[in-house]
Amino acid sequence: MTARSFDQRWADAVQDELRALADRPAAAPELTEADLVDLPAPVRRYVMASGAVGRPVPRTMRLAFDAVMRRKPGESGMSSSSVQVNGFGSRPVRLFLMKARMFGLPVRALHLYRGDEATFQVRVASLATIVDLAGDEISRAETVTVLNDLCVFAPGVLAGARLTWRAIDDRTAAVTFTNGRWTVGATLLFNERDELVDFWSDDRPESADGGLVPRRWSTPLSDYRVIDGRRLPTRGTAVYARPEGPFAYGEFTLRSIAYDAAAA
Repeated sequence: MTARSFDQRWADAVQDELRALADRPAAAPELTEADLVDLPAPVRRYVMASGAVGRPVPRTMRLAFDAVMRRKPGESGMSSSSVQVNGFGSRPVRLFLMKARMFGLPVRALHLYRGDEATFQVRVASLATIVDLAGDEISRAETVTVLNDLCVFAPGVLAGARLTWRAIDDRTAAVTFTNGRWTVGATLLFNERDELVDFWSDDRPESADGGLVPRRWSTPLSDYRVIDGRRLPTRGTAVYARPEGPFAYGEFTLRSIAYDAAAA
């Protein structure tokens, strides 16, 4: 399988999602304040501050990132660019393609999450697959990534039926997300400006030593800006809480985001 085929598999999966849109109503309902009444207070304030109220509840989003990825602590890191498409329908979709270079060779990482099943593959040039994960463990772990996407980049969907919220205090809330076979949870922390500044979960183990190791995963967030009519974080870090200390394996900068652009 060549690096080009990873690109094609991602593009084909995106087209499958766009074709599925043709079977859905032409227009999504607008989010109202009444839709938020059952959310914990900090989540309700966050959704309102994001600018999602008064806009259609998104059905898809397309994101582009720059990132620095690390395989171990202390590394300078590998620069990469990524594109991602999410679908929020009855069959959740997260389609993620990363492009980078390692030791002068092209690298592709492909995450495909459709329904409640995920695969994750990393390939160096056309020579070797260095990661190839599928099955229940990676599918449950990637369900947490889908939940993170919803909370960070799609505040307009946070009143959805799959999400169950619990207030902790005026700046913190817990959420569980159920999709098919999987129910995963996370805790969200907000600041005094009603910005989501951290998200952590114990349901997304780290890929290490040839398997998945249980560890807390968090995504501290910062640099809020208005993009496509929503106030969103543009910088985030992916961190695993290792016994010897936190390992920040990824630093992400959001380049662009568009909601329902493919459906327009």
